[in-house]
Amino acid sequence: MKPQHYKAVVIGGGIVGAGIFRDLALHGVETLLIEKKDFSSQTSERSSKMLHGGIRYLENMDFELVFEALHEKNLWLKLAPHLTREVPFYLPVFKDAKRPLWMISLGMFLYDFLSSFENTPHSIKSPQEVLSTIPDLKTNGLSGAGVYYDGIMDDAKITLEVIYDALKEKCAHARNYTEVTTVTKVHGKNIVHCKNLLTNEAYSVTCEQVIYALGPFTDRFLSTVPMYHWQNVLLPSKGSHLWISYKDLPLDYPIVMTTNDDRVIFVIPHGDQILVGTTEVAYNGDYFDVVPSQSEINYLLSALNDYFPKLGLQHHHILGSFAGIRPLVKEDNDAGRGKTSRVHKIFQPLSDTYVIAGGKYTTFRVMGRDITRDICHKYGTSYNQDYTLRPLRQHSVIMPFDWKVPSIEELIQICQTEAPKTFQDLVVRRLSIPNRKIWKLRAPGIDFDQFFLQHLDDLKKYLLISKDEICNFI
Repeated sequence: MKPQHYKAVVIGGGIVGAGIFRDLALHGVETLLIEKKDFSSQTSERSSKMLHGGIRYLENMDFELVFEALHEKNLWLKLAPHLTREVPFYLPVFKDAKRPLWMISLGMFLYDFLSSFENTPHSIKSPQEVLSTIPDLKTNGLSGAGVYYDGIMDDAKITLEVIYDALKEKCAHARNYTEVTTVTKVHGKNIVHCKNLLTNEAYSVTCEQVIYALGPFTDRFLSTVPMYHWQNVLLPSKGSHLWISYKDLPLDYPIVMTTNDDRVIFVIPHGDQILVGTTEVAYNGDYFDVVPSQSEINYLLSALNDYFPKLGLQHHHILGSFAGIRPLVKEDNDAGRGKTSRVHKIFQPLSDTYVIAGGKYTTFRVMGRDITRDICHKYGTSYNQDYTLRPLRQHSVIMPFDWKVPSIEELIQICQTEAPKTFQDLVVRRLSIPNRKIWKLRAPGIDFDQFFLQHLDDLKKYLLISKDEICNFI
């Protein structure tokens, strides 16, 4: 039986909520983490899968943010080498570019400087050197390229492993597929009203402190709780990505494309797949399980074909796509979404209620530190910011950079230790297989349905799974 009263409840099981949950747990604060769907199943698994300082934010003069993000990037490259990789990013420059090569070189030096020179040093490549590495790149007007270093990662697995690490502490509990229907207050205690979405059971827990780490859902939920008198703070921005097979887009290193409308699109190899993104558009629909629009897909394909005209990439080359909503915080000026700062903000509608919004995935560890420090001090606990510098103690069974077809023993181990509740949780986030096309690419010659159906009876002991769910998986 889990307790029904906690010192703190964190609502939102994405990367920011996971980071705060871990920090509180490492300090011995009895904490519950609640997530409406599976942990890391929304924005936190729909990023560009980079740990980066944000080289494009230099133009916005966000030096403090870039400094912090670069140091966090280099920290996580050391703490989680099984989930992260440092790779060179090529930024091709053409003769009609808004930013000539000397300006790119200056920006990359500043980027290295803000990392305290912990980055692998940048370099400048001649057109011949660029084309020897990226032979399919367009040649017309190519002046050369700047090469700088950032990290790539498996975003869903980092979030999950941060949660697993917190759960090593006896004071920590977590519940996925739990909807918070509302929050009320009686005799000074917060009552969090919950509903288990898999069983439809309604129940409540009480707590002394509530932390909302809801990402793009912040305004929509808090505006439904009368006692907060919430005023909207977000400027939601939709970002979409494509997966392309390496055989159709043979690229060994990431490149940074600058579009005609002055947006930045990253093209990043992840083994046998190439990730392409992202867009940045206004969005007012349902924030759960967002999908790219046709116009966004066309936009990304057009940019690819501008940079790689010889490849003739079309819709049938797309292995899959995904989209998420960035929780950008409104600024006082009229900056558009592309220029809006990625700095996070913390709000306190009540003395025992914290709301964190905005920020970057890369800086999740430090974003909620002011919240956890304040809560620790309320309970007379000395706050030690070095606790979160410890390596994560539970690794995923299936690693992103050394992927293999799992055995039944590994599938059972995942079910026992990694908290999946549904078949989709198992396949998409624990096995990193978003759809059948990518399964076929990664597991050639192994029929998807046959593989999982032969293990159906064993998996039923742990998951909500049926033959229809397997056969209807996209």
